Amino acid sequence: MSINEFLAEARAELDRLEPEQALAAQRDGALIVDIRPHVNRAEEGEIPGALPIERIHLEWRLDPSGSHRIPEVRPDSRVVVVCNEGYASSLAARDLHRVGLPGATDLVGGFRAWRAAGLPVQSGGAPAIP
Repeated sequence: MSINEFLAEARAELDRLEPEQALAAQRDGALIVDIRPHVNRAEEGEIPGALPIERIHLEWRLDPSGSHRIPEVRPDSRVVVVCNEGYASSLAARDLHRVGLPGATDLVGGFRAWRAAGLPVQSGGAPAIP
């Protein structure tokens, strides 16, 4: 299977959100989770209220039944995963389905689409949740 087929298979499981939809979801209580590396967040900024959790820790922090989960996560949590351009986030959101978060999805176009849409951005560089 090629990466494009792998990505398409992952996205078929998701109800992906456009930037404005992600903002509305956040206002309705969804968690925005930024999986971008620290260097990208520091250089480009961050979505206000987003939780920075780098990809390497994602499943451990968002497994609703896991002992290492963050307190904000429950099995019915709506989570919107954000990466740079919306590729890695699709794979990550699909993996979150597999650990018990059926409400996980991702942001079409990633952080860069959010910023291009003129949505709120703040200075970046917050430390990721380990």
